[in-house]
Amino acid sequence: MHYLVTGATGFIGSHLVERLVNDGHRVTALVRGPSRANALPADAHLAVGDITDKASLREPMAGVDGVFHLAAWYKVGVDDVATAEAVNVEGTRHVLEVMAELNIDKGVYTSSLAVFSNTHGEVVDESFRYDGPHLSLYDRTKWEAHYEVAEPMIDDGLPLIIVQPGAVYGPGDRGPTWLLWEAYLQQRLSVIPGENGFCWGHVEDTVSGIISAMEQGTPGQTYIIAGEPYTLADVFELAASLTGIDPPRTVSPAIFRVLARVIAPIERLYQPPPQYTSEALGLLGGVTYWGDNTKATQALGLDHRPLREGLAETLEYEMDAMEMNNS
Repeated sequence: MHYLVTGATGFIGSHLVERLVNDGHRVTALVRGPSRANALPADAHLAVGDITDKASLREPMAGVDGVFHLAAWYKVGVDDVATAEAVNVEGTRHVLEVMAELNIDKGVYTSSLAVFSNTHGEVVDESFRYDGPHLSLYDRTKWEAHYEVAEPMIDDGLPLIIVQPGAVYGPGDRGPTWLLWEAYLQQRLSVIPGENGFCWGHVEDTVSGIISAMEQGTPGQTYIIAGEPYTLADVFELAASLTGIDPPRTVSPAIFRVLARVIAPIERLYQPPPQYTSEALGLLGGVTYWGDNTKATQALGLDHRPLREGLAETLEYEMDAMEMNNS
C-alpha cells in the first residue's frame, strides 16, 4: 500500500513512518523541509508541503491508497491563536478536502482525548461530547477540527476514521510530558498536583492503534486508542520504584487553580514563561483527560503494554541520555 503521512517528523509520526516502511509499505512523508526529516527512514519518500497551504498537498497526495493525518500545533501556555487555528483547524480541513477531491480510499485522522476536556475523574467513551469552554488553545482547536471539520465531512461521505490517543510517552519524546520527566530525573520537580490524570500510551502501541484503524477500522467510526488512566501521583510513585529517586510531593490542585486566577490579569501587562501562564497552571488544577479504550480493544485489537514496562524503558533511555550529555 502507498500511504501519505502528515506530521511525519513529529514524535508519533516518525514512529509511524518507520513502522509502515518496515512493514513493506510505500510511504510519502509530508515535510516542510528536508532538513527536518533527518531521523526518517531512507526508504521514505519526502514530499515538501505544508498543511496550511492546500495547493501544496495535491501532488504528494495524488495516487496514494490512504492518508494518515497527524500534523498538529501542540503547545501549552503559548497564546498563538493564528498558528493554532491555521494548523489544527484549517490545516485539517485542507488535508481532508484534498483527500475528498482525489477520491482517496481511506484516511485516519489523529484527534485527541483533549477534545473531551476535563472529565472530572470519569472515564468516558466515544459517545461523550463536551461543548466548552476549553482549558487550552490546543484543546479548543483540536475540538473544532474534530467536531466542526472531520465529523461533518464524514457525514458527507468522506471515508475517514478518527482516533483519539491520550498522553503518549516513550524514549526520545521531547514534548510537554518530557519536561516533567526531565525535571524529575534531575530532582528539580518538587511538587505535583496528584489528582491530575492522563491515559498513558507508549508511542509504539499508539502507532499500532493508528495502523489498526487504517487496516481494520470502519470508516465513519471514532476509536479511543489511549492507554489506561493513571494519576500523576500514581505515575511518579511507579517511577520512584523504578529509579530510586523520590517522587515529588503531591499538593492540592486548588493551589494551581488559585495561581492561575492570580496570573490571568498580570498576563495583560507581562507575558510570563509558558509553564507559568494561567493556561498552564490551570491545566494542573486537578484535570483528568480520561477515556475508555474498550471499543478499540475489541474492534482493532488495541493492546497497550503495562505502564511499568513502558516507563522503565523510557526512564532508562532518558537517564542514559543525561549521563552521556554530562560526560
